[in-house]
Amino acid sequence: DLSRMTVPATVAFRAQNVGIVYQRPHFVHSLSVLDNLVLANYLAGLKPDATRARQLAERLGFSEHLPKKTTELSLGEQQRVGIARALMNRARVLLADEPTSNLDDDNCDRVVDLLTQQAHEAQASLVIVTHDQRLKDRVKKQISI
Repeated sequence: DLSRMTVPATVAFRAQNVGIVYQRPHFVHSLSVLDNLVLANYLAGLKPDATRARQLAERLGFSEHLPKKTTELSLGEQQRVGIARALMNRARVLLADEPTSNLDDDNCDRVVDLLTQQAHEAQASLVIVTHDQRLKDRVKKQISI
């Protein structure tokens, strides 16, 4: 029951169980891309998993950017880093706000494949908010508001 948890317990629960893909990702700009990814592990109280970070970077096509600062990346590259960060802890709930808005068609497909595959492997719920028809065409259950 989340309503009975203390603030620190709620923060820990969220860090360990909820992955969020923001429409505009937020990073620690003084850290490298790799360090921004493993920061998700650290903040959840988990062991930093650079291997997982590298695997996600490879799957999302930005592995050559791991040593760079996030400010050196394009908007699409930053979006993919934000997606990888949301997947770092194998969250049980994945929330994605316009995850493909800054991506070309190839990277859109790559992201949708990875989000659905990772949600399936983690037995996670995946909730996506989008206007992107490319993404809507690939999702079975939809709620229109």
